[in-house]
Amino acid sequence: AVQQNGWALKFADKSLRTDKNFVLDAVRQSGSALKGACESLRRDKDVVLAAVRQDGRALQHADESFRKNRDVVLAAVQQCGSAFLFADHSFSQDEEFLLAAGDFDFVE
Repeated sequence: AVQQNGWALKFADKSLRTDKNFVLDAVRQSGSALKGACESLRRDKDVVLAAVRQDGRALQHADESFRKNRDVVLAAVQQCGSAFLFADHSFSQDEEFLLAAGDFDFVE
């Protein structure tokens, strides 16, 4: 089910929400499905990268530590410029980060 609709993860049994392969299938289909993953998988770099590569805004559902992780943040903003809203403030002055975010309107 999660291969066709990643959001199905939030309704899955806890044993499935803790299964890395199952969660990877879900986030590859819908990055925002990361919200339904167990906490330990929201701290797993492989899972988080798969999620933000599918939907950069999934960064908001990842463990807080990934908001400071350059690789993860760049992958997120390359996929969706508005993902910068969930990144650590330190990236706001980073030229590579700003270029990756593209045409997103940075006016607060």
